[in-house]
Amino acid sequence: MLEGIARDSMTKQETKSLRRDGYLIANIYGKGLENINAAFKMNEFIRALKSKETLAFDVTVGGNAIKVVVQEYQKCPITSDLLHVDLMVAQPGVKTTYKVPVKTVGTPIGLKNKGLFVFHKKRVPVKTTIENLPENFTLNVDALDTGDNILVRDLELPEGVECFLDPRVPIVGVIKAK
Repeated sequence: MLEGIARDSMTKQETKSLRRDGYLIANIYGKGLENINAAFKMNEFIRALKSKETLAFDVTVGGNAIKVVVQEYQKCPITSDLLHVDLMVAQPGVKTTYKVPVKTVGTPIGLKNKGLFVFHKKRVPVKTTIENLPENFTLNVDALDTGDNILVRDLELPEGVECFLDPRVPIVGVIKAK
């Protein structure tokens, strides 16, 4: 379980001091809950994210154990270091928006025909409860030729999961190389 500290001070100096000490600034929020300003050791946070099996994972802040999902993160444009992360509390029975990762299986035919494989969407936003949340969308791309796409309408959504993107939006595809 990932352990963090609750931040009392929100000043710029305090934030810089925490970052210098190797901490990642985090904001934990949820529907009907009070926001928690926290900080996690950068290396421990990255290790916890890489080793998790589900989208939701447990953190401890100020003695409270909370199940959270990464909603958004900010990186430094120059060094690509993580600067800030938004964590949403995964509340049972509450319908919320989650971003589900897309994974692919296979090698497209279009790669042999001088095409390039492109991820248009690496994460697909869906609205559901944490109980119905799929871990990922696995797409078989073996049949994709140059100019072919897999669209949002081609996704097989589980029961109780809604995707509010336009059904014509491509997720992955093979484009013609110039």
